[in-house]
Amino acid sequence: MIILFDLDGTLIDSTEAILESFNVAFKTFNDAVPDEKLIKAEIGHPLDHMFITLGVKEEKVWEYVHAYKMHYRKISCAKTVLLPGAREAVALASQYATLAVVTTKTAKYSIELLKYMGLMDYFEVLIGREDVINPKPHPEPIEKALAKLPTDTDKIWMIGDTCMDMLCAKSANVGGIGVSCGYGNIEALAECSDKVYQNALEAVEFIAKI
Repeated sequence: MIILFDLDGTLIDSTEAILESFNVAFKTFNDAVPDEKLIKAEIGHPLDHMFITLGVKEEKVWEYVHAYKMHYRKISCAKTVLLPGAREAVALASQYATLAVVTTKTAKYSIELLKYMGLMDYFEVLIGREDVINPKPHPEPIEKALAKLPTDTDKIWMIGDTCMDMLCAKSANVGGIGVSCGYGNIEALAECSDKVYQNALEAVEFIAKI
């Protein structure tokens, strides 16, 4: 069996680090910082997409992304926490499945975070934004992860907190389980997945019973 985890909103809460880094990026270019609610609504999308949606011109977007990353890398470990049940979820899942992370975050910083939290050793593969051309909801991130993992099983699950995760799973022809502990709207999650649990631990416990 293979279980793929999203990161932000599924295993970790890095909201403080994300908001602070957006604040720094906009102020670097003397721009007004968007309302926190608008930023939070975009979490889960790639950074370039987020900045464009928040009003940055396309030709300037990578400068903002760079400013964001330069600050985020300094604070991410100190200002990120594991979500309730996340550590237990990963430990339990590792007892019966091969694990991987599929995220729109930068892989380099995601690996650093998971190492800092003592979880990276549980995962065989981590696919981040720089590893794909087409991020979620395109199937490429999951397909990239599965290409690096054992292929002798058709029991594959993706656990995530947004419909982007669920649509990615569906288009990659794997099972999708939504969790309501993150950034996704629970009503929307219920429309894009028939399996929605409170957190990753509940999702992993469900899979264990199958």
